[in-house]
Amino acid sequence: MKVIIKKLIKDSEMISNVQNFLFNQIKKEFGYDYVPEWHQDIVNMEKYYINPKRNNFFIAYNENCEIIATIGIRSYDKNFPQFRGQFSNDITSSIWRLFVDEKYRRCGLASKMFSVAESFANECDYEDIYLHTHKTLPGAIEFWTKMGFIIILDSNDELETVHMDKKIRGLEINTPTSIFKYAVML
Repeated sequence: MKVIIKKLIKDSEMISNVQNFLFNQIKKEFGYDYVPEWHQDIVNMEKYYINPKRNNFFIAYNENCEIIATIGIRSYDKNFPQFRGQFSNDITSSIWRLFVDEKYRRCGLASKMFSVAESFANECDYEDIYLHTHKTLPGAIEFWTKMGFIIILDSNDELETVHMDKKIRGLEINTPTSIFKYAVML
């Protein structure tokens, strides 16, 4: 299977196609349509993903130029009281709208999409990536922990929201060669 991953650009047809894909996926996965307080980023994709330099949105297409997966990454912009002082938009990015069409699941596409977003976050000098998901989504928690995320808060709310974080800037360990050779000799 040949997959092409592109950045979202300021093109009305491209944006419209992405919006349609996202709202179809939301309807399939969650069973509801547009909710203004939850979907502002979808209806204002330029404001949230195209215009800010440290934000981006990636789309995967199949050989027939059909959208089969998406992922957004943007500067952390939530104001959850429980995370005040823990995250800032200067050093924290956040994952949004990772969706893979059900016909293309279980082939590594979600992992590839995340890898592209994570690489972008590294290029933008973010130190960590925040996301929230829901226990009601089959395989979501397992997928994100496999990608290196840890659960920082299980809200136990009506949406079964789980907040997760991944540090992407860690200690740089630069071991001198002589110490490495000595360790190997032992």
